[in-house]
Amino acid sequence: MPPSFTIGIEEEYQTIDPETFDLRSHINTEIIEKGKRQLNEKVKAEMHQSVIEVGTGICRTIKEARADVVNLRREMVQLAGENGLLLAAAATHPFADWRVQDIYPDERYYQVVEDMQLVARANLIFGMHVHIGMEDHETTIHLMNQLRYFLPHLLALSTNSPFWLGMNTGLKSYRCKVFDKFPRTNIPDTFTGWAEFESFVNLLVRTNCIDNAKKIWWDVRPHPFFSTLEIRICDIPMRVDETLAIAALIQATIAKLYRLHSRNQGYRLYGRALIMENKWRAARYGLDGMLIDFGLEKELPARELIAEYLEFVDDVVDELDSREEVEYVETMLERGSGADRQLRVFEETGDLKKVVEYMVQETQAGL
Repeated sequence: MPPSFTIGIEEEYQTIDPETFDLRSHINTEIIEKGKRQLNEKVKAEMHQSVIEVGTGICRTIKEARADVVNLRREMVQLAGENGLLLAAAATHPFADWRVQDIYPDERYYQVVEDMQLVARANLIFGMHVHIGMEDHETTIHLMNQLRYFLPHLLALSTNSPFWLGMNTGLKSYRCKVFDKFPRTNIPDTFTGWAEFESFVNLLVRTNCIDNAKKIWWDVRPHPFFSTLEIRICDIPMRVDETLAIAALIQATIAKLYRLHSRNQGYRLYGRALIMENKWRAARYGLDGMLIDFGLEKELPARELIAEYLEFVDDVVDELDSREEVEYVETMLERGSGADRQLRVFEETGDLKKVVEYMVQETQAGL
């Protein structure tokens, strides 16, 4: 039985004070409770009170996902407005200080802070996670092994966090560097099959490293409770069209890798250390950098390799009815990533508040 390739998308938004343009906790505003009531539990709190997470339902196609994501964004923008707040989609806030952020009053989050201390408190970041329906465990592991190669390319496209604590970090995705202070993050190793993966998880549980597999925060993982492969490497993009383009590209990549797999073929596997070299380049330079083509053993412009990547998946996108969304990646290559655009606004204005204003506008674009 081939996988269903269903799509689920989670986005984490910033709640912004309209006067200071700083992050503001939404705890007293009932946004979460209202959102849950209005959107059938598709809204949830995150560890920091200035973060709101939304998640689509299980969507059979990217067109279904589009309707769901657009509706969620629209509703959350409206709810935030009703509660005197703005909503922004970017993976770090340009000048907010994590040291003054409130933790959401939930036993689970207090436990994370107790376990991780400052590392957890400083984790004021906003991502996008994409779930693709994969019902067979064995296939999931083999496709995860192969998908690892493409993760830096996806990160480069999504980069949207150049600022931290009021500073230009010089990185296009500083979110990556904040998150990799957590244990069990980054690119995973390869596994020979589901049994090896399962025994790894069981060992961690038995030795009290984790209480369940949700505390494995790799850039890609088999989801512990859903039959999905979850891709977690991306910064949240500013525009809804960017979110959908990346989600469609992820779905197409997995569909293409499955096609090869079903013919007893596969994408070449590379070691974690090599892929981490490309991840660093993607985080540091985004679309303007060079990524390594390990087959050719040379570095090439990221844009060139992403254009090749689009060719690689081209023969599955019509079947998935996602050509329009996947082709939007070409627009992203022309316009630059969210990080590129944030930096452009800062160069023009010298004002980080103007950057936040721009983020807010872009978050609503196309809704």
